[in-house]
Amino acid sequence: MAVTAPLKTTDFAGYLQPHMAQAFFDEAAKRSVVQQLARKVPLGISGETVPIVTSKPTASWVAEAGQKPVTQGEVGLLKMEPKKLAAITVVSAEVVRANPANYVNLFKTDIAEAFAQAFDAAVLHGTDSPFAHNLDETKKTVQLGKTPANQGGIYGDANLAITKLVENGRKFTGWAFDSAAEPMLNGSYDTTGRPILTEPVYSDAALASARLLGRPAYLGDGVATTDRKTVVGYGGDWTKVIWGQVGGITYSISTEATVKIGSNMVSLWQNNLVGILAEAEFGCIINDPENFVKLTANAPAPGPSGNGS
Repeated sequence: MAVTAPLKTTDFAGYLQPHMAQAFFDEAAKRSVVQQLARKVPLGISGETVPIVTSKPTASWVAEAGQKPVTQGEVGLLKMEPKKLAAITVVSAEVVRANPANYVNLFKTDIAEAFAQAFDAAVLHGTDSPFAHNLDETKKTVQLGKTPANQGGIYGDANLAITKLVENGRKFTGWAFDSAAEPMLNGSYDTTGRPILTEPVYSDAALASARLLGRPAYLGDGVATTDRKTVVGYGGDWTKVIWGQVGGITYSISTEATVKIGSNMVSLWQNNLVGILAEAEFGCIINDPENFVKLTANAPAPGPSGNGS
């Protein structure tokens, strides 16, 4: 009878080089509403200094041979530092043994989804966040469903959200909604009877995309607060959210740890399981949360609960 050598954690540990890890990051971006809408910049291991325009230069008409006006735009600098994000997925030991050379890639989707949900929860709600700010800090709020139907209903509410920014000289570039808000949006029409959610795209990815009042809108899990009522979405100037990632992914496994699955603590050794730990580094800067509007609902929307603050 053949004797199978015991599985050692040192047999399955390593580092995915940036060109190998990119598939994981691409998969995570497909599942992150923030990464779809925000501005991405390169990020090194020592961080990145990001220029922020605080005022723009102006132009003036001048007469022939007249003196040219001198104007100066102002630029501030913000430091974006990488912060470590860890994800754990648990599988049976037999699965790892069956494909030891490529087992990490088997769980690309699970790891990517964990990265995306944790990143969005930090940026939107400040959940376990290492970043200085989150979008929940904005004082601007619009309640969806408050405007009477004969005045536009949710169409009027969405337009009010845009108004709260543009009337103060700010921009409004896009929307992020929890998937629980989709039925409410699908059932809403403008004052001429046209659906307000246009050009919807649905695929096997975690996010759906559409356009709302001419702006891109992404819908995914984890955008809403836990009650699916306090916040169901955000709208604003997503160029003010800047993010980046350091190139590679560090990974390791354990057959002996005890991990939390749901509300239960599970022994990997006792249940013949393997825990795969993947670690990557992300950075994010939010240039003034007041560039955003929180969108709330009258009542909890149906569907899966999101991450809370």
